[in-house]
Amino acid sequence: MALKYNKATTFLVVSLAMIAALLEGSTAQSTVHVVGDAMGWVVPPGGATVYSNWAASNTFKVNDVLVFNFTTGRHDVAQVTKAAFDACNTASPISRQTNSPANITLSSAGEFYYICTFTGHCLAGQKLAINVTSGASSPAPTPTPTPAAPTPTPTPTPTSSPPPTPTQTPAPTPTTSSPPSPPIPTPTSSPPPSTAATPSSTPSPDGGGATTPPPSGNSAKSLGVALSSTFLAIFVALLY
Repeated sequence: MALKYNKATTFLVVSLAMIAALLEGSTAQSTVHVVGDAMGWVVPPGGATVYSNWAASNTFKVNDVLVFNFTTGRHDVAQVTKAAFDACNTASPISRQTNSPANITLSSAGEFYYICTFTGHCLAGQKLAINVTSGASSPAPTPTPTPAAPTPTPTPTPTSSPPPTPTQTPAPTPTTSSPPSPPIPTPTSSPPPSTAATPSSTPSPDGGGATTPPPSGNSAKSLGVALSSTFLAIFVALLY
């Protein structure tokens, strides 16, 4: 029983410590801004630039608090649009507080405009414009990444194939052929016409008729061979 009680007590203490830490962290993240510092919320002696310079010297984040200190019944603070701020139009404010001090929590980021609705105060410079950022108190919105432009796929350039080189067929080399040698005619040896030797009778000195004998057969053959050799020599000479 005691063990259960101790566990419950420990759990409660730890929970309270965590809640206190969260509250402390939340309080530490917010900043209280006293508008105009020691001067407070009044008609500024230097005109509208007094509150413009004060706003430029401060950083406003979400969950920060604006404190307007003024004399109740002589001033007030009203939140207006930018158009009403520029024109000092007090007709339809977004919100209005008449009691001092007026505490305004900056619950969102953006531009906010405040004026005093008493006659002539805004025109005399009792007006404040601030820009509230998300800061550390509120996580900044994650920007949507811009998709990268697709890289164009290069279109392959068609490569023109060189025209096929025509294969040159070598011209046939003319073959020089020697003209055929004319056939060598075989000389036909014609036997020379036989001349019939007419026997002549030579009278003998003594008055008797003597007969001269005809030439011998060997002499005729020798004449035929000589003629054949002559014709052959002439034919060979004509060939060359």
